[in-house]
Amino acid sequence: MRSADLGRSGLRLRVARAVLLGCFALLAVRAAHLSMIDGRGAERGDVQNSTTLRLAAARGLIVDRSGAELAVTVSAPSVYAVPAEIADPKEAARAIAGVLGGDPASVRERLLRQTPFVYVARWIRSEQADRIRALGLAGVGIVSEPRRAYPHDRLAGRVLGFANIDGQGVRGIEQQEDSWLRGQAQRITVERDAHGKLLVTSGLDPRSAAGGDVALTLDAALQAEIDAALAEVIETTGARRGTVVSMDPRSGEILALSELPGFDPNRFRSTDYSATRSHAFLDAVEPGSVLKPFAVAAALEHGAISPDDEIDCEEGFFRVPGKTLRDRRPFGLTDVEGVLRVSSNIGAAKIGFAVGREAHFETLRRFGFGASTGSGFPEESAGLLRSWRNWRQVDHATISFGQGIGVTAIQLAAATAALANGGLWHEPRLVTARRVAGGSWQALEPAPVRRAVRAEVADAVLRMMETVVSAEGTGRRAALRGVPVAGKTGTAQKLDPATGTYSTKSYLAWFAGVAPADDPKIVTVVMLDEPAGRAHTGGATAAPLFARIAAGQLVRHGILTHPELPLPRTASVQPDPDAPEPEPEPAPRQSHPSKWNQEESRHPVSITTLDGRLLVPDFSGLSIAEVQQATTGIGLEVEMKGRGWAVSQDPAPGTILAGATPRVSVRFAADGEDG
Repeated sequence: MRSADLGRSGLRLRVARAVLLGCFALLAVRAAHLSMIDGRGAERGDVQNSTTLRLAAARGLIVDRSGAELAVTVSAPSVYAVPAEIADPKEAARAIAGVLGGDPASVRERLLRQTPFVYVARWIRSEQADRIRALGLAGVGIVSEPRRAYPHDRLAGRVLGFANIDGQGVRGIEQQEDSWLRGQAQRITVERDAHGKLLVTSGLDPRSAAGGDVALTLDAALQAEIDAALAEVIETTGARRGTVVSMDPRSGEILALSELPGFDPNRFRSTDYSATRSHAFLDAVEPGSVLKPFAVAAALEHGAISPDDEIDCEEGFFRVPGKTLRDRRPFGLTDVEGVLRVSSNIGAAKIGFAVGREAHFETLRRFGFGASTGSGFPEESAGLLRSWRNWRQVDHATISFGQGIGVTAIQLAAATAALANGGLWHEPRLVTARRVAGGSWQALEPAPVRRAVRAEVADAVLRMMETVVSAEGTGRRAALRGVPVAGKTGTAQKLDPATGTYSTKSYLAWFAGVAPADDPKIVTVVMLDEPAGRAHTGGATAAPLFARIAAGQLVRHGILTHPELPLPRTASVQPDPDAPEPEPEPAPRQSHPSKWNQEESRHPVSITTLDGRLLVPDFSGLSIAEVQQATTGIGLEVEMKGRGWAVSQDPAPGTILAGATPRVSVRFAADGEDG
């Protein structure tokens, strides 16, 4: 009996041993299949112990022309999690949100995602990272990743653009040079320790995969100076915004590009995307009278006129099919130079007609209008210049003085630079050199120049533009002491979106200038959007800003100068619209002595009466207040139109009026006003 029992026990043992060995064999085969053939088993094992994070590489530097850093890369702590390792997502979310100040539900949603790892919060403060570590949460860790930083905050923000949270360049130079700046993304391994805490096990050297560096043509110090000057003028004029583009006419390099209000690229996550655009490159607007020199250049280039030709602007109006063109007053017979000096719309239209549609269009295209400048700036506007085949006579007339055409500030600066550079047009440049990480700078070759007009034509137009900045010109407030300046003012009416017609209240004030005119070193374009009040013209607002900026720039060339005229005194607080506006200081003028009465008077002019008749005096150059003072109490009814200084009157000076209440009409225009 005992022998039989032992035999049965041994059999059961052998069977159990065989079953166990068979099970182990099956498990070994399955493990081998998963790890060597299928691979999922090995992956699952690795995931339980470690995971891999992909981090954007450190972007390269952006520096100005002297090496000052405009964009750098710094390390910023971020919170990440491996959801599979978190035992209690709700409690973990509550603890993390308590440190970061976020919504626990939002954090919990991230912790419940079915992914190997997830970012919970990126670019947090160092003290927050220390507190997260102190929580000791299983499955939650801290990793340092590269973050873009802009040391000078808003300085050139619209030009620089920004890099987003994933290290991708957005807007401006960051987008334009993204492939060079970005570098190679890095992968790091994260493992779990015995307590379930996550550990970064591989070293992370941001420099090992950093992107290349970029040097710009901008001068950061000059940019800061122009920003300050533009901000002051925007405040005093009440303008919505302003743009200043300064360029080296010999190379096409953009030395400064100020656009205010600006934006801080460091705060891109809290800034509306539309507020980060560069208006100078992306917005095409009507230039107004600053386009007149290019109509003159076209006519001279094609031999349609000569500088000594006289243009009839005598009546003050000019009818073309579909429109009556008007000047602010009759200018009489004037030469081509005079058309620019007084900014005659009629003269510009007649010059445009003389050159013809096709030749005019082709010259504008050679100056860069109607096409992207080729600067490479992302989404740069080509402007608006319709084919000459679609120009009606009224279209040709208005384009001659800057209506019905859209240009960018960059296009206008490059075109003006061509006049200052003997007729050679340069592609505007923002990037001057690149270097690989740890390497040496490699200068970029500039694009080939093209000829817009002959050198003698460009020089002739530039000389004419000097008269615009003379005492008789619309841009006299752009004058510099001892330095010749060439320029052109412009006051462009904006379209009223409600009516689809030109507004009588909203303007763009322009000035495009060159200094010194006899040896051009700088070209600067100023644009103010909707300056308020009486001083809304290019001559009154943009021209004096040019003078201030140019004086500061020329110091860098060893030329000491200052604005010839003081900056206009404009109140920053808008007056009560129902209150009478104070009259501006009148411009210098010659006296007009009475033909009949030689007695001195305390009034600006003398009013002479003889046997009940009244001799109409010359009111030209007087302010409204002076005309009112001179005509008070003499029984003369005066109709006043406009504001500023008297530019025309009806009846003409010297007319003898009779009757109980003689009447005269006087028209006024603001200082520097042009078409």
